[in-house]
Amino acid sequence: MVPSRHLKTFTVLLLEDEGRSGYAGGESVRGQVILELGSELSFLALRIRASGGARVSLTESRHNTVNEEKANYLDLTHTLKESGAEGVTLCAGKHEFPFSFQLPQVPLVTSYSGKYGSIAYYLVSILEQPYASVQSARREFQVIHHIDVNLPSLLAPVSKCKEKVVGCLYFASGPISLNAKIDRNGYCNGEAIRIYAEIENCSSRLIVPKAAIFQIQTYLSNGKTKTFRQMLANVRGNHIASGSTDCWNGKTLKIPPVTPSILNCGLIRVEYTLAVYTHIPGAKKLMIELPLVIGTLQFNGFASRNMSVTSHFSVDMSLLALALPEMPEAPPNYADIVSEEEFSRHIPPYPHPHDATSQSEFQFPMFALIQEFRFQPPPLYLEVDPHPSETEEHQQRVSFII
Repeated sequence: MVPSRHLKTFTVLLLEDEGRSGYAGGESVRGQVILELGSELSFLALRIRASGGARVSLTESRHNTVNEEKANYLDLTHTLKESGAEGVTLCAGKHEFPFSFQLPQVPLVTSYSGKYGSIAYYLVSILEQPYASVQSARREFQVIHHIDVNLPSLLAPVSKCKEKVVGCLYFASGPISLNAKIDRNGYCNGEAIRIYAEIENCSSRLIVPKAAIFQIQTYLSNGKTKTFRQMLANVRGNHIASGSTDCWNGKTLKIPPVTPSILNCGLIRVEYTLAVYTHIPGAKKLMIELPLVIGTLQFNGFASRNMSVTSHFSVDMSLLALALPEMPEAPPNYADIVSEEEFSRHIPPYPHPHDATSQSEFQFPMFALIQEFRFQPPPLYLEVDPHPSETEEHQQRVSFII
C-alpha cells in the first residue's frame, strides 16, 4: 500500500465537449489521468480501462434470495506508462497522462439506472506498484444509443378504438366507445404529442377522459421477469354527460425529460406508451394504449413531406405521360374523312361572283353566301406557312445563304 504522503491525488478527468449528452458508438473518449505526488514514487505500470455493461438484481420474496445477472458491452485497456522490473520513478509534484479511447462502431446500449438494475460505463485507472497493492481510480461516463425519429417506421400514424359496456347482464346501462389517434409514434424530449380522440358516452354515468405518458421498465434475470410502470405526464378533458360525445382535435401533452427508449438490451428494456382512457365511477376504466418511441434525433418534418411530394409528383407525371402522345399528329384532311357525296352535297350550286364591288351584281340571295361559308372545308395542313411574314422570309433567305 502506498503511503498517503507519496500519493496525494489519483483521479481520472474527462475532456467532455460542452452540451454532450453522452458518447455514441464510434466516438472518442478523451481525458487525463492525474497523479499528484508528495514525494518521489516508483511504479511498474499505469493503465486506463474502459468497461461497462448491464446488471440486474431481482430479489425473490419466497426464499429471500437475490437473483443477479450481468452482461458486458465494453472492455478496452490502454497502457499509459510502463517499464521493466526496475519500475518508473516520478518526482514529487503533479503529473498528467492524457488518454483517448475510440468506442466500438457497433451501437452501445444507453446508460440507465432503474429500480432493479442499471446500465453503466466506467473509466478505471490502475496503478501497479512493486511490493504493494494496486491503486485504482474510477470515473463514470455516459453512453447513448441514438434513435432517429425520422425513420419511416416511426413516422406512421397510430390509432386504436375500443368499446365497453358499463354494468352487467340486466343492469347494463349502455356502451362507452373510445377512438384515439396520434400523428406518429416517434418523439423526443420536450415535444408535444397532439392527441385526436372521440369519446361517446351512451351509459348512464358521468365520465372523464384523460391521457397519460407511461414508462415501462422490464428486467430479466435468469429466466425471471419483473416489470415496473410509472406515470410521467398526464392531461384531462371535460366531463362527458350521459348521451353526449366529446372530441379532442389535437389536444397536446408535452413529453418531460426522460431516458430514450432502450430496445437493444437483453436484460433491461425501457419502453413508453401513451394511454388514452376514461374514468368511470364504479367501474374499471376504458383504456387505449398507443406505443411511443422516445428518440434522440429531433423530428425535422422533411422525411414525411418529401415522401408525400415525391409520390404525388410521380403519380402526376405518370398520368401526364399517359395523357400526352410522344409526338403531336397533324390534323386529317377534310376530303379524307368526308365521302364524295357528302362533300358535293355541301358545295352550293350557285356560281362564285367574279367581282363583288356592288350589291347589284349579286344574283343570288344572302343566305346562299352564308351557307357557302358555313360548309367550306378547312384548309390543308402544311408544316410550312404558305404566307410567311417579311421577317420570316428574311430569316429563310439568310439561312439559305449561310
